[in-house]
This record gives sequence, C-alpha cells and structure tokens, in this order.
Amino acid sequence: MIFAHGYGCDQNMWRLVTPAFAPAYQLVLFDLVGNGASDLTAYDPVKYGSLQGYVQDLLELCAAFELRNAIFVGHSVSAMIGILAAIQAPDYFASLVLVGPSPCYINDGDYVGGFARNDIDELLDFLDNNYLGWATALAPVIMGNPERPDLAGELSNSFCRTDPTIAKRFGRVTFLSDNRADLPLLRKPTLTLQCQDDVIAPVVVGEYMHRHLADDRLVLIDATGHCPHLSAPVATIGAIQEFLSETVGQ
Repeated sequence: MIFAHGYGCDQNMWRLVTPAFAPAYQLVLFDLVGNGASDLTAYDPVKYGSLQGYVQDLLELCAAFELRNAIFVGHSVSAMIGILAAIQAPDYFASLVLVGPSPCYINDGDYVGGFARNDIDELLDFLDNNYLGWATALAPVIMGNPERPDLAGELSNSFCRTDPTIAKRFGRVTFLSDNRADLPLLRKPTLTLQCQDDVIAPVVVGEYMHRHLADDRLVLIDATGHCPHLSAPVATIGAIQEFLSETVGQ
C-alpha cells in the first residue's frame, strides 16, 4: 500500500491509519518533494510546475520498489496524482483510495468545485503575500473540528514547516489544476472517501468523482473537515478495509 499525503503535509499525517494495514501489507510512505523531510535541492520549478512532476516521482518510486498491483491511498491533491499515475502506468496499481479528492476546485458552468475563481485568486494572493499568516488562518478552516484545536494546530505547524517558496508554487499547481477530463480514463477500482462537511472538497465534488470514474464506490463518513485520517481515523480505516475486502479479498 502506498500512502501519499496532501498539500502542505507529510507522511506523518498517516500515522493513525497505517498501523491497521501493516500486518497484511508492505507499506510505502514518502514525502512529496518540497514537503516534510524531502530533499529540497531536488525541487525544480519547471518539473513541478504541474502535477506531472509529482506523477513522475510516484512512478519512479513504484519502479524502484518493483511494485505491482499496489493499493494507492492518496489524500487531496495526491488523489489526483495517483489517478494520473495509474492512467499512465496501470500495472503498478490494483486499486485507489481517494481521500477528499477534487478534480477541479473552481466552479465552472454546471460544475461545482466549491470555489469561485476570484475566491481562489484571493486565497493564492494571501498565500503569496503572507504564507505564515495564511497557514495560521486557513488550517482551522481546512481541518474543521473546532472543538479539537490540536488538530488545526498540527496542520498549521505542518504548513509552517514547508518551504514557503515551494509551498506558494505548489499551491498554485494544486488549486488551479483541472483533471476532470482524466477521470474517465482510469480503469481501476476506486474508493472516493468524503467527509460529510468539507469546505475544500464538498460532497457535491465527491458525487462528481463517483459519476465520472469507471468503477467507484462513494463513501461518506460521519466526520467533518478535510483530513479524516487525522480527525476520524477509525471511520477512515473501516471504510478502506471494507473497500479492500470487496476488491482484493483482504
């Protein structure tokens, strides 16, 4: 099982989920370049000017570990990275678990991504002009669960540990991406795992994913915020285990 973290996070964000799968699977965790303990000197603004740079890294990781039929678990933007990788090199992947995914954050005609374009522009301007302020202000909104401020604090601290220049660039790549046309190209079983109240990836986005993926199970868990693997790990584990029991018999 490959676990890929979301924007501004690192592999440690999976610590409450991965022990449930360690007895049955070889686990592969990594930090996206520019995040966590990754080698910042490996960051190339041209390569990582689109999600394709991160897709290339994921495929190189699969090749290095000689993986076949792996289960990919991706949070937020990494869900899209996993989808693109599985389209390009399907033999590496058996199925994908998409936690809080969004193929496009910006409303477009009949498509509801959750944000107007000017909202995203303002968010990115805030990110560019005051990264630490952005991290402090947005972490509680993204995490939700106001009764548990420790969760927002962890996310804020994770944002603040990320290199600001790289974070600003990755923010643009993330929030301006549009992968709607890629969804029907994926030919692997998928689980779209959504919280019932998520300002970053609202339920309507999960329903869009479900309609446009070839073999998808949509599960809404009784949780709020964008990081159920931290705020609701038991429900997250249960949904993944049920999906795997149906698709791979584990």
